[in-house]
Amino acid sequence: FQSALFNFQSLLTVVLLLICTCAYVKSLFPSLLDRNKVGLSGTLWKCARIGERKSPFVAVSCFMMAFSILFWS
Repeated sequence: FQSALFNFQSLLTVVLLLICTCAYVKSLFPSLLDRNKVGLSGTLWKCARIGERKSPFVAVSCFMMAFSILFWS
């Protein structure tokens, strides 16, 4: 994970995967992320909220990131 901080493409990949994973976990277990909205679980709750509300933009970003990793790396 530390090497992802120094490479912008890797950092974007980690952030997109975090958003998608949090949104998926929240859809399966809604009470898991809704309990605490401070600290680390608050950050995960915010990532899930971004994934839920901005899902078309997140989906397009995931598609573009996958395309760039497969064909430009």
